[in-house]
Order: sequence, then structure tokens, then C-alpha cells
Amino acid sequence: MNQPLLRTPLYDLHIELGARMVPFAGYDMPVQYPAGVMAEHLHTRAKAGLFDVSHMGQVRIRPKSGRNTDAARALETLVPADIVALRPGRQRYALFTTPDGGISDDLMVANMGEWLLLVVNAACKQADFAHVHAALAQTCTVEMLDGRALMALQGPAAEVALASLNPRAAGMRFMDVVEMELAGMACIISRSGYTGEDGYEIGMASGDALTVARALLACPDVAPAGLGARDSLRLEAGLCLYGADIDLTTTPVEAALEWSIQKSRKPGGVRAGGYPGAAIVADQLADGTTRRRVGLRAEGRAPVRGGTDLFADEAGAQPVGRVTSGAFGPSAGGPVAMGYVAADHAGVGTRLFAAVRGRLLPVQVSALPFVAPTFKR
Repeated sequence: MNQPLLRTPLYDLHIELGARMVPFAGYDMPVQYPAGVMAEHLHTRAKAGLFDVSHMGQVRIRPKSGRNTDAARALETLVPADIVALRPGRQRYALFTTPDGGISDDLMVANMGEWLLLVVNAACKQADFAHVHAALAQTCTVEMLDGRALMALQGPAAEVALASLNPRAAGMRFMDVVEMELAGMACIISRSGYTGEDGYEIGMASGDALTVARALLACPDVAPAGLGARDSLRLEAGLCLYGADIDLTTTPVEAALEWSIQKSRKPGGVRAGGYPGAAIVADQLADGTTRRRVGLRAEGRAPVRGGTDLFADEAGAQPVGRVTSGAFGPSAGGPVAMGYVAADHAGVGTRLFAAVRGRLLPVQVSALPFVAPTFKR
């Protein structure tokens, strides 16, 4: 029997704004508003889009010792990122890895001074919570923050819009995390997001979400944006979608995410290894992998979707990989995609062929991202 879809605290606002709602990760979520995905995408690139991401999980890790370094060291047994060196008021991208080197989720980790805040993917949040609790319960209190909402304000006008509600927002830099009030509501704000644009992610109590959302939408350059635009924006930015571009079968090195493993956690580092699959990842860092996540540009106008097989030859006799995400890129000016290809075919400029509706269409391996990021560093 199917479970009824969950609703975020902003559900009624989405309906009021005319959103088309779709099931996503167990939630009833807005995929687009009346303006449409293309308009929402371009508005976010030019001004600012407001996204409801309250379906994502928020987890608090508080060290029983009272020393946040102890919580950081404990979390490092689950992720290859350097959490110990993460300063208060900063956050970092990380990966939960498996014993065979796969990725069970990607997440953000913020140092809140006396505790750590994790933001994890909606479809994985219950499993992530169980995983962290089982591993850290002896030394840390691990709590799922169920009564929270989360929204993302993304685009070049995001700073002016947010600073109109609290001037402190303008002084933040990429990956800063600050507690401040917006429209009289207590919020946790990070200067981050998943579109490649400058912007913020804003967490607050569920009961405060509507007040904050209406205050932001009252800003002249802010418009609502749904999951459709969020997906095309993150694809143009070369950012992975868990369950599509990364999953249990992909390793951090295959996924071209070794940048998320800081020097201190790599072989020879002061806290090398110690996370699930560390030996496998270390071998791949040293010796490379047989396949690699790459960007792909179609030579025509037809989008190359996830699941499309890739071949080295126009006859389709030599399979070399598969597309994991693909769509028309409104800002890139044409179809863009990401996928995994054999390492000897992963060089930028390599010509491959994608099996699309019974035809083999030419595509070219492209550098990522397709659209340059505009983070405020």
C-alpha cells in the first residue's frame, strides 16, 4: 500500500502560487510554477530564484564531551572529508562512503560552534540518520531535526534581497554559516546552494517558514522556482544528483569528486583513511580508475537523457559508458549531460555516440561545469 505523500511547511504557498506538484522522495513538491521551467531557470541565472528544499534532512550531532572536535573526529570515521579542520561558522561538502568505496549519500556539514549540522538528501535521510546514530551514539547525541524547514535563495540578486531583510547577509562568503534573524524569525543561513550561482540556504523552524518565504518573495527580483529548474541549473553547474550521477556503485574518484577529500585525509595526510572504503579510494587516487564521470555536449539539439548508452564508434559496436543526467541547458545554449565513460575515452574533446531513439547521435566529452560558477569567495 502506497504511503501518502508528505507535505513541506510551504505546501499551501505552492498551491497559492499555482505550482504543479509532483511526487519526489516521498513528498508532494513543486516541479514548476506558471512561468515554466525555462523562465524559472533563466530568472535564477539573471536575478534570484527561491526554492523549497524542506524535504531534505537536517541532523544535529552534539558531542557528549562538550568538545566539538570530538564530534568532528567521530564523523570522520564515516566521511573522507576533513571535518576536524572545519572552523566554526563554516561548512563543507562531504560523502558517506561504503566499505567497498561506494557513495551512500552526499551531504553538507556545518560547524555550528558547539555542534555539527548535517544536511542530507531527502530520499536518504532516514538511512543516513540510522547510519550516523549507530556509529556515533556512544560519543555524541545524534538528533533528526524534524521541525525544520529549508529554502534556497539562488542567483546574482540573492545578496541584495537577503541583505534587505538582514544586512549581515552581505558580509558572508561562500560556505560561511551564520545564525541571524530574517523577518523577525531565527534562521541558520549558509552562503551556498546547488545551482552554481551565488546564493544562500536558509533553515528555520517549520512554523516560521511562510513568514520568511513571503518576505523574500516580496523582494522585486525574487521569484519562486521548482524542482525542474533546480535540476537543469545543477546539471549546467556540473553538480551530482544522488541516485543518478552518484550512488552505491560509484566511488568518489570515479565520480571526479576527489576534490572533496582534503589533503589531511588522503594517503600521507595527518588523518589519512579511517572511513569506510578508504583502502579502495586510496588505491584509486594512486592508480586511477577504469571509468570517469564526464560532461557531455550533444552536437545536435536533441537532449541526451539519463540511461542513454554511449559508444566509441558510430556503428555502436564498442560500448564505453552511459549517461546519468541529461537535459536541455537553457544557459548553456543546448543539450548537456553527464555520465560515466571508460577512462581512455574520458579526455575533453573525445567524440562519442549516444543511442537516442534508435539512432546514434554524436556527443563530445566536455569540461565541467558547463556554466561558470559565481560563488562569492
